[in-house]
Amino acid sequence: MVRHDTFTISRHLDVLPGEVFTAFADTAIRRRWFRLPGSEVSYEHDFRVGGGETARSTYTGLDTAPERLEYRSRYIDITGAHLIVYGYEAVVDGDLRWTSLVTVRLDAETDGTRLEWTEQVTFRRYEGDGSVDLAHLRGASVLRLNGLEAALQSGRRRQQSK
Repeated sequence: MVRHDTFTISRHLDVLPGEVFTAFADTAIRRRWFRLPGSEVSYEHDFRVGGGETARSTYTGLDTAPERLEYRSRYIDITGAHLIVYGYEAVVDGDLRWTSLVTVRLDAETDGTRLEWTEQVTFRRYEGDGSVDLAHLRGASVLRLNGLEAALQSGRRRQQSK
């Protein structure tokens, strides 16, 4: 059984597109906002077309057995500081749960950047009709973008204090 879904998250960021792009490209900055939950975390990042990202962790929730989480991505297209396209897979305890194609557009606005995150997901495993899984994935993406925004604001405060 397979379920396909698509969602888009748009938000305004108070920095230039180049700064947002750098937050995706620079591994040290990216680590401040991209992470898997849990312990025993490992992480690799190679920001170039054909490169990708791998993250692993062990997550233990309340009253649940530990789960081994794995995220594997590959960058498909990087166009200037305006477009990033990548595919990724989410694996839990060795079981492929979903794959996604993500398109990140960064468009200049007069007072910052309009970020559009579009994710096309194929769920390989899901509960019930999959609507809870989609809500969980979309919510995780919103949290990740909240982290991106916080990392950008933190970087801006550091630059202003110099």
